[in-house]
Amino acid sequence: MTRLSLNQITTKGWSLPEAVQGCVDAGIPAIGLWRDKVAEVGVERAAKLCREAGLAVSSLCRGGFLTADSAQGQRAALADNLQAIEEAAELGTDTLVLVVGGLPEGSRDLVGARARVRTMLAELAPHAGDFGVRLAIEPLHPMFCADRAVVSTLGQALDLAELFPATQVGVVVDSYHVWWDPDLPAQIARAGERIAAYQVCDWTLPLPADALLGRGQVGDGCIDFGALGAMVAGAGYDGWIEVEIFNQQVWDTPGAETLATMVERHRTYVEPR
Repeated sequence: MTRLSLNQITTKGWSLPEAVQGCVDAGIPAIGLWRDKVAEVGVERAAKLCREAGLAVSSLCRGGFLTADSAQGQRAALADNLQAIEEAAELGTDTLVLVVGGLPEGSRDLVGARARVRTMLAELAPHAGDFGVRLAIEPLHPMFCADRAVVSTLGQALDLAELFPATQVGVVVDSYHVWWDPDLPAQIARAGERIAAYQVCDWTLPLPADALLGRGQVGDGCIDFGALGAMVAGAGYDGWIEVEIFNQQVWDTPGAETLATMVERHRTYVEPR
């Protein structure tokens, strides 16, 4: 359990104080924070809550959405991400997860959207480095390419990250988004020290009407966590393992029960590997 972290979205219905207390009660040593929940109490109080509870902050979700094709949209995205970097530093985490954004409304210019991601990263990376924060690019499954992330594979994420120092830009390995990729073993090995976060949940069937909510507890689906965990460990990653689940049924389950299941599945499927 020494590396287990609760990504806060898994207990979406809990406030930050409730999530912090839930981690303490369940013996979970770290929490991955979401900016909306932090904003409810303020960054200073959020940092104090975690610190006084003895919880590490494994990451902050999320920055990104860098694909706007208007000058106004780009300025707004830049300002929001600069603020997120400073929030991460104040909260005591060195990892800001980036979901890069999909196509702007009405656009079919995928090449242009990806180019704008590169341009925005060049603006943000030095600032992140100044604050001791690493931008962690999260590739999302291709079904989210149009609306959430024009970066769909770990290889694409690494192509971007490698343009910058490893201390400034890394990648997220999220089991839900990358498990299907036939090139995954090679790309995880390539990632090495650029793996900034490892997030786990399972791919369950049938997919719900809202595919975003198709994640299950580890062990409920078809992902081989033994093999995936061995790849990530073999690349040298020994950091936090965040459980991040988007699932309405999980959200409707009492939080303490969700955490108890999370701990049991971690011990069964993740920890032994």
